[in-house]
Amino acid sequence: MALKYIDEVSKEIFQGSKILCRLDLNVPLKNGIIQDSTRIDEALDTINYLLSCNPKKLIIVGHLGRPKGERKEELSLAPVGEYLAEKIGQEIILTESAVDRGIKTQLELPKGKIILLENIRFEKGETKGDKELASTLASYADFYVNDAFGTCHRKHASTYEINSFFKNKAYAGFLLKKEIIALNKIVERPKTPFVAIIGGAKVSDKIKVIESLLTNVTDLLIGGAMAYPFLAAKGHKIGKSLCSKEDISLAKKILSTPNAQKIHLPLDHVVSDDINGAPGNCAEIDIAESMIGLDIGTKTKESYKKILETAQTVLWNGPMGMFENENYSKGTFFIAEILSTINAYTLVGGGDSVSALKKSGLADKISHVSTGGGASLEYIENGTLPGIQALKFGIN
Repeated sequence: MALKYIDEVSKEIFQGSKILCRLDLNVPLKNGIIQDSTRIDEALDTINYLLSCNPKKLIIVGHLGRPKGERKEELSLAPVGEYLAEKIGQEIILTESAVDRGIKTQLELPKGKIILLENIRFEKGETKGDKELASTLASYADFYVNDAFGTCHRKHASTYEINSFFKNKAYAGFLLKKEIIALNKIVERPKTPFVAIIGGAKVSDKIKVIESLLTNVTDLLIGGAMAYPFLAAKGHKIGKSLCSKEDISLAKKILSTPNAQKIHLPLDHVVSDDINGAPGNCAEIDIAESMIGLDIGTKTKESYKKILETAQTVLWNGPMGMFENENYSKGTFFIAEILSTINAYTLVGGGDSVSALKKSGLADKISHVSTGGGASLEYIENGTLPGIQALKFGIN
């Protein structure tokens, strides 16, 4: 059964109806001000399309942060509602809660076409996949549209359980469509050479995707704190670099597989005796006992550049160092620069690598920048996500 997208059915189906639309509105806030509106902006095409279908009501469901089932005013969707209203040019009514008793009344009033439910994660049942919460949300609408790719890897009430109440009336929005098409270029017969660049802090967080990628990639380039357990597992000295015994054990397991020859590790480093200290160069693989590895060095950059220049498909997830500190950002920005110039299909996913890419000003030169960090990795690992499967087939 194929996934049904909103633009693959007649607009008349939605006319005069009530549509519940799940969006990823999880944007960074500082003192109530949105710092990066990308996720909201990516949802605008779907919102505007649904409004053009002339529904009776468009009910938007979204989350912000991790309030853990409690109301936290600093995580209210009020700033998101204000931003959306300005972008769309229509009034948006924000409810007291996602299950407020007044919602049913509001749905029947002629005023206010767009209703934004307050942060769905204020409800304890959301992250638990509570059927009762899903049922309450479903009672608001005739149709369900999921465009929250970044949460589709979770079996939550508003992205997974809710599908059981919308048999043959559940659709995917434009962002979901864009993400699936883009990720399938990585998952389904990617053009070779296919190079993956993996960074970040912990091997345990990404072991499954590393194992999955090793069967498909031509080369796997590892950087950032991710590299040190692999170097330690090969018997190299890593000084005081971030590394756990569990990660070394996992790295040894990966290095013992037949595909381990595809893995490339740093040849040199940028180091310091303190994470806030002055940078120094370590021209060798081994790091002195008193030093911490905080970025890839010159030899590593040149080695990785040669591999990337021949690539036809590139996946990048995770920075090459502690890029938040300018002293240790050069390796990460070097990767962004290379990806912006090579003639390949390039896909960047994962919060830190996307953040670094935007900071570099080169995001518009990448083939696809994914809005979902964990979701994009899980999709690459499994070829689908629970929320997408539920949208296709419903749930048992």
